[in-house]
Amino acid sequence: MAGVHRGNPSRPVSAARRVVRVDAHFFDALDAILGPSRGPNGEPSSTDFLLIDLPSIADAFAERFDDLHRMYPDRDDYRFLVATGKLVKAAVVIGHLAGDGAIVLFEIEVDLY
Repeated sequence: MAGVHRGNPSRPVSAARRVVRVDAHFFDALDAILGPSRGPNGEPSSTDFLLIDLPSIADAFAERFDDLHRMYPDRDDYRFLVATGKLVKAAVVIGHLAGDGAIVLFEIEVDLY
């Protein structure tokens, strides 16, 4: 169905939606923060975060990149998002507008509590 988001039929797809890619450095940083497996007290793993919290963050970059906070005052191509998650208290994600028009997520900081 053209013009409708597949995950939610009532949510229209924006024409301004950008492609979002995740850089290898992002995965390395996330693994260093959360680790590849769940903690002994149920702390989330990096895989948990990728499956549960990252999709909404990626959607925000895809749909609202120009409205996000600038990372540097004189640069429009670097933006950051501070988001709450289902698994983490907060995450700060930095994205860069690449030459091909895609957004590359390359840095993350997480506050678990």
